[in-house]
Order: sequence, then C-alpha cells, then structure tokens
Amino acid sequence: MTRSVITVIGKDRIGIVYDVARILAENQLNIINISQQLMDDFFTMIILVDTAKCPRSRQEILDLLAAQSAELKLDIRLQDEALFNAMHRI
Repeated sequence: MTRSVITVIGKDRIGIVYDVARILAENQLNIINISQQLMDDFFTMIILVDTAKCPRSRQEILDLLAAQSAELKLDIRLQDEALFNAMHRI
C-alpha cells in the first residue's frame, strides 16, 4: 500500500468535504482515514489516502490538486506519509 497525507485548509463553507472527496474518487485515491475540524471560520482536514490504484503520476496529482486549490479557494496539499510523519514528529 502506498499512502499519502492530504491536508486541506480554507474558509468554511458548505461542500468542502464533498468537493475534496469527489476529486479523490475521480482519481482512485482511496480514503483510509479522515479528520476534520473547524477553527473559528476556518475549516481544516487531514486525509490519509492509499494511492496504489491511482492511474496518474505523483506529479500529475500534485498539479491537479494545485489547480483545484485555486478553483475551490482552498489550500490542498499532498505529502508522502513517511515525510509527513517525519516532519511532525515531536
């Protein structure tokens, strides 16, 4: 299993989870775990995904998420799970 962490941050609005889940489903990125929280008017979400069945390259997914970030007015980022864990280890 190839796993990555996706983080989503943006101004809260209806449909954020739907919009992001749709992108993931369309690209065969399987959600393993998901956590979301509201901080005042800001929506935050961390999603652990399995990328094994995704037909796109990692760079294509990064480019797609960057384009969707601009369109949806969200900050959507993808990181390898091991890198994410290393960066957030205390």
